[in-house]
Amino acid sequence: MNRKTALIASVLALFISSSGTVMAVDKTSKYRVYQDNHILLETSDYKTAENYARQFKSSYVEEIGSRQWLWHNYPRFKVYQNGYSSSAWEFATYGEAIREAANWSHASVRDLQSGGWVWDNYPNYRVYQRDITLDYWKFATLSEAIVEARKWGNAHIIDLRTHAWVWDNITSSEEAKQRSRSKIYQVYQGTYTTDAWAFGYLEDAINESLKWANSTVVNKEKGNQVVFSNTQRYKVYQNSTLIGSFMSVDEAIAYAELYAHTNIYDSESSHANRSIWSNYPYYQVFQNENWISEYSDVASALNYAKGYSNASIRLSDSGTIIWDNFRNLQFWGWNGSSNHGTIQSQVNNTLGLDAVSPTYFVLADSTGTITDTSNKETVDWLKKQGHQVMPLVNNQFNAALTTQFLANPQAQAKFIQDLVNKCAALGVDGINVDFESLAGKDRANFTNFVQNLTNAAHEKQLLISIDLPRGSVKWNAQTAFDHEKLGSIVDYMIIMAYDQHWKGSTAPGSVAGLQWVEEGVKEFLSYGIRRDKLIVGIPFYVREWQIDSTGKLIGNRAVLLKDVPALIASTNAVITYDARFGQNKVEYTQNGNQFVFWLEDEKTVKARLDIAKKYDLAGVAAWRLGYDSAHLWKMMIQQK
Repeated sequence: MNRKTALIASVLALFISSSGTVMAVDKTSKYRVYQDNHILLETSDYKTAENYARQFKSSYVEEIGSRQWLWHNYPRFKVYQNGYSSSAWEFATYGEAIREAANWSHASVRDLQSGGWVWDNYPNYRVYQRDITLDYWKFATLSEAIVEARKWGNAHIIDLRTHAWVWDNITSSEEAKQRSRSKIYQVYQGTYTTDAWAFGYLEDAINESLKWANSTVVNKEKGNQVVFSNTQRYKVYQNSTLIGSFMSVDEAIAYAELYAHTNIYDSESSHANRSIWSNYPYYQVFQNENWISEYSDVASALNYAKGYSNASIRLSDSGTIIWDNFRNLQFWGWNGSSNHGTIQSQVNNTLGLDAVSPTYFVLADSTGTITDTSNKETVDWLKKQGHQVMPLVNNQFNAALTTQFLANPQAQAKFIQDLVNKCAALGVDGINVDFESLAGKDRANFTNFVQNLTNAAHEKQLLISIDLPRGSVKWNAQTAFDHEKLGSIVDYMIIMAYDQHWKGSTAPGSVAGLQWVEEGVKEFLSYGIRRDKLIVGIPFYVREWQIDSTGKLIGNRAVLLKDVPALIASTNAVITYDARFGQNKVEYTQNGNQFVFWLEDEKTVKARLDIAKKYDLAGVAAWRLGYDSAHLWKMMIQQK
C-alpha cells in the first residue's frame, strides 16, 4: 500500500463504523459569524467562519458553546467630521485613519481605546477680506493663513483660539479712510449696545467686542449681518449637565479632559446637537435598558457582559448593539383546529405564546386542490393579540396521494400559487408545512416542492416552517426528508420530538424520553442546520398503556397533560423514577389490568425548555394547545 492509498484508507476509517456502516459526517455548528449582533453564518469549521467574517465590517467569529470571540475586525481608530462618522471611516491603524481624515476639514481621529482625539485639523486661523470670508479660508497655522491672505487686498487674519486680529495687509491710509467714514459696524452683547460701540473700521469694532464676553459685531449696511463673534461656542457637558463654555475647541478639550463622561458640542454648527468630542469609553454595557458598565476595549466589555443575563454591548457614539445575550425562546403552539371559538379559548389559556398554527389547509387530491377552512376573523384577532400566525397545511398523511402529487409539476404549481395567495390575503405571517408519512422515493421531489413553495412564499413576505419527525441519523438517508437541504431552504424547522413510543408501538414506553429528545436535537444539528432555525416540539400529552395479568399489551390511549393530575389522584397510582427516560413512571391497577405511563408535568416541560436553551435553539412548539393548564404557562413564561 503506497502512502496515498494509506492516507485515503485512514480517512475512510473515520467515517465507517465497526459494523461496516458508512457514518454521516457531523456538521454540528460550533462557530457563528456575526455582523454586530446579527447572525450571518453557522458552521462546524473555524476557518470557514473566519474567511466568511472577513468579507464584512464590524464582524466577529464566536464559539457557540462559550460565546468567546475567536476573531474580530472591530476598528481601533475612527474618523469624524464635525462629529459625524460612518462605517467607511473606521480603521485598524492610526496611519490609515489620518490619511482619510486629511481629506476633510474639521476632521478628527479618535483612538477608540482612549477618550478624545489623537489627531485633528480643526482650524486655528481664518482669513477675511474686509468683513467677507469663505469656508476654505481656514487654516491650521498662521503661515498657511498668511499665504492665502497675501493674495487679497485689505485682508486680515483672526486667531480662532482667542478671536484676536493677528495680521493684516491694510495700509495706514486705508485704516484712516475707513475710520472717517460712517460707522457701519455696531458691537452687541446679547441685545445690548451703545453709541460708543459704533465704528467705521472693523478692527476697532473687533477690539471693542473682545472686551465683552459673548459679543458680536454686525454690519448695519448689510441688514445687521453678523461679521464677527467672540461667543463661547464650544459647550462642555458632563453627562447632560453644562459645565463650561469656551471660545476655542482647544480650551474646551483641555477642560473636558479634567472630567469623566464629557462631551463637547459646537453651538454655532449646523449640527449643534452632535457631539464633536467625547471621552466616554466606546463600549457601553447594558442590562436590559440599564447602563451597568463601560470599557475602552471590546474584550473587557465582553468579559463583563457575559456575567449578566439580558446584557448587551453598545457603541457610545451610535448606540449600535454589537453583542447581546438576550434570551427570547420562542413559544409556538398548534391548535389542531380551525374553529374560531376553540382557538380563542386555547390561546387565552397561554402566557408568552409567540406563534399560533391553526389547521387551515389540506392537500385534497393529487391535482393540487386545497381544502380551505381558514377564518380571517380569527387571524385578525390573533394578530391583534400580538401573535404571529402560521397556519398549518397537511397532506392527510396519505403517502400514495402525496407521491402522485409530487410527481405532477402542474399540480404543485397550482397548489403553491393557491396556498400562497390565500395566506397573503389572510394577512398571516407564514405557512407551517406538515407533510407526514411520505415515501422515501419522494425525497428529491419533496425537497424540490419545499424549495418552490418557499420561493413563492418569500415573494409575498411569508415565512415557511416545516415539521419533521425526530428520526435517526442512521436511516435518515432512506427517508423522504433531506434534513440538510431542507434546513438551507426553510425559515424554521420543527423537530416533532415526541411519539418515541406511539399508538402502534408493541411495547410500553415514554412518549418522549428526555435523553431521546436531546439526542434528536443533536442529530438535527449534525446535519448542519442553523440553531436559530430549529424549534423542538413538546408533547402536552402522555400515552397510557394497558397490560393484562399475563403481561400482554392490550392497548393504549392518549391522556392530556391537564388531565393527568386527576387521573393519578383517582387511581392511587404509584410513582417511581425511571432513569431510562429521565421521567417519573406512573403505575396503577384496575379491574385486574395494569396501567402505566411516563409522566409529563411542569418538571418535564421545563427540562425540554432547558434542552432548547442548552443548544441555543430558536424555541419550542407545543402539540397541542388545549391539552395544557394555565398554570403550566406561568412556569413557561418565566423560562423565556
